[in-house]
Amino acid sequence: MTVVAFDFDGTLSDSEMTVLLGDRCGVADDMAEITERSMNDEIDYAESLRKRAALLEGLPAEDARAAFDEVELRDGAADLIEELNDAGVTTAILTGGFERGVAAALEAEDASVDHIVSNRLPMNDEETELTGDVEGPLIEGTKDDALENLADEVGVDLEDTVAVGDGANDLPMLQVAGLSIGFEPKPAVEPHCEVVVTSMDEAREVLVEDGVLADA
Repeated sequence: MTVVAFDFDGTLSDSEMTVLLGDRCGVADDMAEITERSMNDEIDYAESLRKRAALLEGLPAEDARAAFDEVELRDGAADLIEELNDAGVTTAILTGGFERGVAAALEAEDASVDHIVSNRLPMNDEETELTGDVEGPLIEGTKDDALENLADEVGVDLEDTVAVGDGANDLPMLQVAGLSIGFEPKPAVEPHCEVVVTSMDEAREVLVEDGVLADA
């Protein structure tokens, strides 16, 4: 049995949730700059996430929902997830992104994974607008702990896990996984990846070569 854990933004999806949200309140460029610096390991991920969330304070709930509905899986992602599920592989999404966007993208493709670990953007008491805060288990970017916990739960060794990611906050899980796959990884991340891919088809080929999937 194997666990394959994917990052979401920049990996399973080529959307960037905070930028889509930022478009709704005129701060998309600020969001993109903070995100890029974080993914290149120039600023602490937790700090960057809190800065981005703060820029969204007061965003109406309907605008937030509309932004999350724009989040999409990249080409081939749903097919790869389905093939892994059918092969009995435990699939997971470990993301500093937000559960509503992940759920919307999966639902749109009728796709599902076994485990999702993600963050949340809380609403005010009236559920009318974002508070500017962020909550969740991956604010500090502890994806290594999340992967280790998942491996324990499933009953596999870490050396039998696969991690797929692109940014600096993926480094912890890429460094502890048995196989680390960089999906168009940022320059600071690429040296820590055993394999680099640029499409879901290439990722599938790597998983076939590693014996996680059978060749069609």
